[in-house]
Amino acid sequence: MTTQTILPVDSEQLRVLSERNGEPAWLAEDRQKALELAGQLELPVFEKTKIERWSLNDYGQHKLSEVIASVGQVPAAIADLVKEQQEGGLIIQRNSGAVYVKLSEELAAQGVIFTDLQTAVKEHGDLVKAHLNTVIKAEENSLSALHAALWNGGVFAYVPKNVELNVPLQAVFLTDDATATFAPHVLLIAENHSSVTYVDNYVSADLTAPVLHNGAVEVVANAGAKVRYATVHQFGEQVTDISIRRATLGNDAAIEWIVGEMNNGNTASNTMSVLKGNGSNSDAKVIAVGSGSQKLNYTTQAQHFGKNSASQMITRAVMREEASSIINGITKIEKGATKADGQQTERVLMLSPQARGDANPILLIDEDDVTAGHAASVGQVNREQVYYLMSRGISRAEAERLIIYGFLAPVVSEIPLEGLQHQLQSLVERKLGQ
Repeated sequence: MTTQTILPVDSEQLRVLSERNGEPAWLAEDRQKALELAGQLELPVFEKTKIERWSLNDYGQHKLSEVIASVGQVPAAIADLVKEQQEGGLIIQRNSGAVYVKLSEELAAQGVIFTDLQTAVKEHGDLVKAHLNTVIKAEENSLSALHAALWNGGVFAYVPKNVELNVPLQAVFLTDDATATFAPHVLLIAENHSSVTYVDNYVSADLTAPVLHNGAVEVVANAGAKVRYATVHQFGEQVTDISIRRATLGNDAAIEWIVGEMNNGNTASNTMSVLKGNGSNSDAKVIAVGSGSQKLNYTTQAQHFGKNSASQMITRAVMREEASSIINGITKIEKGATKADGQQTERVLMLSPQARGDANPILLIDEDDVTAGHAASVGQVNREQVYYLMSRGISRAEAERLIIYGFLAPVVSEIPLEGLQHQLQSLVERKLGQ
């Protein structure tokens, strides 16, 4: 079925915007090509989810927010997220652009680059040009093309060869103006044998109309690099969240994805590792809580090309009220990826008769000399467990709460960042109405 794409800007408007932002000619040209593609391509396919029925045209206009001088000036909606500023670096984007950027002198002296992407294209143009839209290509579908045409603000993180960061880099993305385009792009490059931990939060506040977040994350982990990427999405009901996250891994490179899906609106996300190098490793942990009448689609993927590459994917989702979710795990082992190992687990817990969950483990194996496995389950809260706890003097509500936390604990307890653990626990409590 052909889906008509309504473009939020025309070619001339985009040209003026690029000129106003002082963008280099190569980027302005890339944006124009992407906009043209957006009018020709189809929407992406999310298994068993009809995203064409969602609000996908609420892009708004490019509007910058006023730059702030310190984290003490941030909006109340994100104050708790930045009150203990990380020693490494911090970027805050509000609506269409960055309003605060800081990197420690120590990291800068080691050659680390951490700034908003719009600044990076001017100050580090060759480096950005060589990697931007190479992991997620504009021509994949209409939404990826629109993102490539309209992205704003964003993050550019670069860690030089052999540099190991012992403090995390942090970013916060806030949308609180429904008329402003909000489409951050994160580009993270880890050179050979470097290591980095990056943490970001996506937040909305005070929205009076629908907003579409069409976001993309590109990670390039070169030979021997170690990347830990943690992200928490906690948008309100007015935000439709489409998030594509993808990493390419060189020889012996590793990425750890930690994803907290805590939105209140419709959400479709895809978190993917492309294990190109021999000995590369991907470990993805996803927890999600759905409520109200949310429609949710979470896909985690690992594509193996390298010999002796290994991937693990764990997703645990809790659905309450009338929320429905599609949980997809896809492991693809290509011909020639001998000795590859791909493991995945998807589990969904439903808290009401109206909630729906669908777990779909998929193994696509084109090589004989490999190991792969999957496990999936969907079910209600175990009534016998509830009654057992109640027989010990615990209320029904508290018994169910303990069971839910026990269900999520295998993922949350493995998160190596203590602050992120506490944050996710608080968000789970809030979503469960505790």
